[in-house]
This record gives sequence, structure tokens and C-alpha cells, in this order.
Amino acid sequence: MSILPQASDYEGLRARFCWSIPPRFNIGVACCDRWAAADFGRLAILHVKANGTSESITFGWLRDTSNRLANLLRARGITRGDRVALMLPQTPEVAAAHIAVYKLGAIALPIAVLFGPDALLYRLQNSGARAMITDAQGRAKLDQVLSELPDLACVLTVETLPDLLVRASSEFVAEDTGADDPAMMIYTSGTTGQPKGALHGHRVLLGHLPGAELPHYPFPSPGDRYWTPADWAWAGGLLDVLLPSLYHGVPVVARRFDKFDPDEAFALMGLAGVRNAFIPPTALRMMRAVPNPRARHEVALRSIASGGESLGIEALEWGRETFGLTINEFYGQTECNLVVGSCAQLGIMRPGAMGKPVPGHTVAVITGDGSLCKAGELGQIAVRRPDPVMFLEYWGRPEATRDKFIGDWMTTGDQGLVDEEGYITFVGRDDDVITSAGFRIGPGEIEDCLLRHPAVALAAAVGKPDPVRTEIVKAFIVLKDGHAPSDALAAEIQAFVKTRLSAHEYPREIAFIDQMPMTTTGKVIRRLLRERA
Repeated sequence: MSILPQASDYEGLRARFCWSIPPRFNIGVACCDRWAAADFGRLAILHVKANGTSESITFGWLRDTSNRLANLLRARGITRGDRVALMLPQTPEVAAAHIAVYKLGAIALPIAVLFGPDALLYRLQNSGARAMITDAQGRAKLDQVLSELPDLACVLTVETLPDLLVRASSEFVAEDTGADDPAMMIYTSGTTGQPKGALHGHRVLLGHLPGAELPHYPFPSPGDRYWTPADWAWAGGLLDVLLPSLYHGVPVVARRFDKFDPDEAFALMGLAGVRNAFIPPTALRMMRAVPNPRARHEVALRSIASGGESLGIEALEWGRETFGLTINEFYGQTECNLVVGSCAQLGIMRPGAMGKPVPGHTVAVITGDGSLCKAGELGQIAVRRPDPVMFLEYWGRPEATRDKFIGDWMTTGDQGLVDEEGYITFVGRDDDVITSAGFRIGPGEIEDCLLRHPAVALAAAVGKPDPVRTEIVKAFIVLKDGHAPSDALAAEIQAFVKTRLSAHEYPREIAFIDQMPMTTTGKVIRRLLRERA
């Protein structure tokens, strides 16, 4: 049953909405056990494999598998509050692992499979992870840094899990967790330095529900079936799609894409009977290049949502022509997600704007002292606490947590405008985070990696506008003495970052410069580099 009340317009929806957050809540039980108890064979995940075959994963399978895994982790010494890293592609095992960790009262640490050993090492060290569940590919990356992780007591791979799980009990009593007890930690990027771990309580799922439902209103509806190409390790895949759908008993389509293929995306939606989709803007732009998709693929979407970056009017028009419906945009960030949205069905739609505050959330554009901006006045987009979708803290970073707020306003670092009717428009960032293909990328981690290359003396990473990805990462580099600029060296440096951090973070362009623009205090003036880019 939807958390949003029935209404015919936005104002009615907001007026009739009221939060109901129970003091005791466990994501794993809410997303799995209650459905398995009602109907053990109810479809939870349709797993479509690369060869076109599919398998039906039931809530009963999720219950038994997650219980066995929780028992296995407990037997390996993992207890309440321990961090458990999950580095797996989009497969049923991801859902079972998350549910097991939540039932155990531990903290899930989703890590994208595209991360390299350096990015993996930082997150495991910083979080103090005690266990990791991955596959053979992830294990190979882990082995490169395992000697630097003395606290990592348990490593499990999906290839060996079946033999271990069959010997574990399928009965498990979930920990009695409070709504504010830690449940997951997702690393987010910042302006400087390394990424920060945004810690969320079990209530984060309930906080996401209004924003997850709004673009697909009314959601759930009979016959709904949800799919996203977004990695379930990211907030967009995990908290916008997987967990809300399982909470509502809506089947989710799982399909591992090593590299997004727009034609295969159309084919999958038709083959799997997808009715609801979250497709990031970059993927939509790539799908626009597919000729005559409606003639070649039987796609019958009921609703489609997009977020993570600005969609653009052309993409909206293409969506109407291709799918026969309006793509609804939404906005948020890892610390406080799905707080602004649009819904054409309810009349919340203005091309160029992200939408209006989602029912249950107070979102505004504020000045530097926390006062509200006037209509049309440029300011910072902010969300007022308390809010069930808001993060608990940055892991081990009390100063950064404190600095995230101006009074009771959690600042997003994004500049915006609000008009007389309450529509919020994204204008730009007041930090240096790069938005590329839906990923928010902090320059600090990239620059740290660049500086490890033996030829690099100074490095700065900025976003360069790109028609498909919104931005690409461009690196400006000052070389050490004895090294000369060349295309071969640029390619070598790109590969260096790509293999150590991630395929989405490496600089797609490199410019060698003689001198880095800096302030008198030694800070890189990225504004000048962005202008050059």
C-alpha cells in the first residue's frame, strides 16, 4: 500500500500527508519477511541473464537465503554495528545480502563493482569494515590491498556461498532495531579531500518512500514491475528502486550490464514486462540514438523517472514521443535523497525545473545566514531537519557533519531558484563536485590518485561540459622535471587512474600546463580551470 494518500492534485497530496515512523523498525524484515509470511512464492526479483534466460526469485527465497547468510555472518563473528561491505553486480544476491545485514543489526556498506583497489582500500579502511561479500572479480581487487586491512575478519564470495549457506539454518530472529539505529553507509564525494561516509538509520527507507512513489503515482499499482540500469550500490539504485519496491511487494528486474547498451535496455524492458523505470539522464541521452525503438521493441511503460542531473527540455520531448508519457524528474543527494520531484499525473511539471518539495519534506532556497530567499533570488538549496530521509552523520567526521548545517537547514551545496508557485530550479554547484553520467564525483580522490603517478607534480580535476554525460572529468597536470607532455603519457596517466579508482572517475581529457593557478594560501583556483575547460 502506498505511503502517499490518494489525491487529485499536489496541494491535496501535501495537505493530507503525515509521517508515521514507528520507534522500532528493521529494513530487512519490512522488505522481506512480512511478504514471505503472507505469500512464500510471491515474485520479488526477475533476474534476466546475459543469455536472455531469466529466473524468478521469490520472497521466500530471499527470506531463507538472507537468514542463512545472517547466521553465517554471525558464526564468523560479525555482530550488531559491524560494517559489512557489499561489492556485487545487479543480481539477487545483492538483495539477499542487504536484507541479511539489516536483520543482523549490522551496517551495510555498498561498494560499486567498478571501483579499483585504491578506491576500495580507502572505503574499507575508513569504515573499519569487518566483513566483505563480493565475487571472484571483486576478490581479485581485494587481494591487492588485503594486507593493509587487518580488521577485515571475514571475506565471502558468491561463488563459494552456496556450499556454505546450505549448512546454515534458514531460521533467524532479526535484531530488534530502532528507526534511528544505523543501517547503511554510502560514501559520497565532497569538494576537497577523500569521500565521506554518509551514515543512515533504518528510517531512511521510510523517508525515501514518498519521493520514490511520487514520479510513479499512484505507486504501487496492479501489474507494476520496476527496473533501473543504475548500480544497486548507489543511492539511486538501492534507495530509489530496489528497497522501496521490495517494501511494497513490487517485483524488481535485475540485469547485469558490464557496459550500458541502449538497444539492450529497450529490449530488456520489453522482454521483462517493465512497467516502471528509473533511467538516469545520461542513459536516456544514449537511448535517444536508438532508431525506431517503438517499432522494434514492445515497451509498455506506465511511468518513468529520472534524476541525478538536469534532464533538459529536448529529452522530455523525446520521452513523450518514444514512451507516450512524461519523464518525471526528482532531486536529492546521498545525505538526504528524493526531496524534490515532479509528477505530470498530479500536475507537477514545469520544463527546466526539478519540481516541488516532495510531501513530508521541507525544502527551500536559503541565503548564507539561513533565511529564505525571495522568489527568483539565487541561493542554496536546503532541507530542514528533522527529516526521516536525512543522514545521521558523516562517519568519523563530526566537524563535517556540523558544517553541513546552517541552523536546522541541511545545505546541499547546490545553487537554485524557487518561483512564486514553489517550483525549484537547479542552477549550479557552489562546490567543485563533478556530475558525470549521473555520478557525483569529488575531485579530491582523483587528484590524490594523479599525484601518485611518478610523472605528476601537481594536479587538479574539474568538470568539462559534455552533451551526453553532462560533464566529463578533465585533469590539468603540471609535470615533474624530466617528463615531457605527450599523448602516450596522457593515456598512461588515464589508465593509471582508471585501474586504481574507477572507470567513471578517470579523466577523459588531460591538459598539461606549466603552472597551476593558485590563491595566495596555496589553494587551486578551479574556477579558472573550469573556464579553460
